[in-house]
Amino acid sequence: MPLFIRSPKDFLAGLMFIVVGLVAVFIARDYSFGSAVKMGPGYFPTILGGLLAAIGMVCIVASLRAKGAALEKIAFKPMVLVCVSTLLFGLMLRNAGVVFAIAFLIFMSAYASVKFRWVVAFRIFVIMTLFCYLVFVLGLGLPMPLLGKWFTQL
Repeated sequence: MPLFIRSPKDFLAGLMFIVVGLVAVFIARDYSFGSAVKMGPGYFPTILGGLLAAIGMVCIVASLRAKGAALEKIAFKPMVLVCVSTLLFGLMLRNAGVVFAIAFLIFMSAYASVKFRWVVAFRIFVIMTLFCYLVFVLGLGLPMPLLGKWFTQL
């Protein structure tokens, strides 16, 4: 890292926020924006992407001003487990259902931590499943089955 960057972690985090935010804004440019009163499909990703990029700029400025920790070795196992569990959650949701997709997501991503405990992961699984059912299935009426095709057509 160049000498003027005093906190490499903050600098790289800010860079990541900027890239993700700008990608969200770039993807959302093809959607209608709408207004604050009548939001279009591009409104939320554009606003959120812009805010994320702004937070990234703040992180980068902070990394130039304050001394921070040096970069450590990248922990690939947790990174891969969390990314794969998130991807598989999206792929499993329709066929496995909310319960099994959330179970897979919670247990696989919790296993990425060195502090993994089955009891804690199970509690989080129960709370998140209940929360997702109440908010997305009952509250918003999304057609997400509790048990998917894999378990109902046996």
